[in-house]
Amino acid sequence: MTSVRHHPMAALGVLVLGLFMTLLDLTIVNVAIPSILDGLHASLDQVLWVLNAYSLLYAVLLITSARLGDIYGPRKLFAIGVVIFTTASAFSGLAQDPTQLILSRALQGLGAAVLAPQGLPLMMSLFPVEKRGGVFAIYGVIAGLAVIAGPTVGGFLVTHFGWRSIFTVNIPIGVITFALALLLIPDLRPGRRHRLDIPGVVLATAGLLGVIYGLIEGQRYDWGIVTGFVTIPEIIGAGIVLLGVFLYHQARRQHGEPLLPFQVFNDRNFTLMTLVMAAMGFAILGIYLPLTIYMQSVLGLSAIDAGLTLAIQPVAMFFSSGIASGLVQKVNGKYLLIPGLLALAAGTGYIDWVAQADSGRWDFTPGLIVSGLGMGCIWTPVFTIATRDLPAHLGGVASGVINTIQELGGVFASAVVGAFLQNRLALALHDRAVAASGQLPAQYQQPFVGGFSNAAHTGFEVGAGQNGTALQLPPGVPGDVAAQIGQIAHAVFTHAFVDAMRPAMALALVIVFIAALVSLRARQPRANESREAVPAVA
Repeated sequence: MTSVRHHPMAALGVLVLGLFMTLLDLTIVNVAIPSILDGLHASLDQVLWVLNAYSLLYAVLLITSARLGDIYGPRKLFAIGVVIFTTASAFSGLAQDPTQLILSRALQGLGAAVLAPQGLPLMMSLFPVEKRGGVFAIYGVIAGLAVIAGPTVGGFLVTHFGWRSIFTVNIPIGVITFALALLLIPDLRPGRRHRLDIPGVVLATAGLLGVIYGLIEGQRYDWGIVTGFVTIPEIIGAGIVLLGVFLYHQARRQHGEPLLPFQVFNDRNFTLMTLVMAAMGFAILGIYLPLTIYMQSVLGLSAIDAGLTLAIQPVAMFFSSGIASGLVQKVNGKYLLIPGLLALAAGTGYIDWVAQADSGRWDFTPGLIVSGLGMGCIWTPVFTIATRDLPAHLGGVASGVINTIQELGGVFASAVVGAFLQNRLALALHDRAVAASGQLPAQYQQPFVGGFSNAAHTGFEVGAGQNGTALQLPPGVPGDVAAQIGQIAHAVFTHAFVDAMRPAMALALVIVFIAALVSLRARQPRANESREAVPAVA
């Protein structure tokens, strides 16, 4: 009888635990944003960097760390990644200002990037071909659960233990995962050596950093000068140029070992599904970033109440994902994928439509159910379609590419949606403040409007119970007038945030709808083709 130590399912359990821990941290921070804003006196653009510092390093280094696993062995890289991630989680929980938290989150992203891609080569070695479909279905479901469960788990932790607990909870889990990895995961050695494309890593990282930084900080600097002669458009332009140089460099290395092998894009279905996964990465962050702030800062829900409200979506997702898993082998996957994407867009559109400054928490239930049912019909078929026609030897490369592109979709969502949200919020706060200032005595009207108008330059304060800006009242304001100003300021912020949130969330809706149109081009399998998919979940 096979001992637990040498049982493939035991190794799978450890890998799934590591995967869940890293992917959960991609979304768990969203529900803690208002508490982090309050606790560290951070601005909205700083909190966007708390999200992006993790996502950016995670996305850019996935393919690189997969190469390192080929060189030094996947178990070793998995264990190293767990150590880095756990250490960084401790630093995040101890952070005393936004800068410390951003740096700690970047280190977390590095750890996640090191451990995440090691699962695929291990599973392909541990499980025979006929069992891989079920194994990677488990991997895919856990990945989807981790991304969606973040708001619920985060809400519980933030409400009962404070925002720091979303990081410190990783410490015991990381220690257990590290010990189990050394005990239960076999030390497989690579059959051949690989070379790292260091220039490719540098070019991709620098290019993405320039574009993302410019998008996040653009509103703060009025899309103009940052320092000296350096402007936001120049930073974004430099990032785009570096990404162009990266693609040129990769084209010249295609006969060696490039960071981004173009061969995987020869298959139309794989190329189309990478676009769908990028859209999903964009949609998840694009929806949850404004929605979690709205539920706590506008509706006044606690973190746990916001998380429980959003939990309706993953419950619906699990229901439909079970049905989709049974149907994906019987029908062409795109006939599940396209309705799933359209349902996600429809549910999101409903949520955006019913959102008001005084909405009830359960007003969003129909939209959460419909979008959750749609998401359950997306994750399983998208990987089946993407990998159906790929040669088996490209399975590892495909894994790194499709997961990297999905994460980059999330990075661009937090940057683009964040920038758009800040831009619309700046305009809406000014307009709402001007309209509401007539309720105040004449001497307080201009300072009132000025406080909101300057919010874009000083950093939006959108934590729970705040009004979007550090509104300073002149000395000697009577108590009744100060109370009136406070009430009006809160009303200005809540209505302005809804004004800004609606078009920001609509961006994600449009991206998902485009993904559904893209999926129409997916090629149907020929009658004599095998339906066996090459696993592509890192």
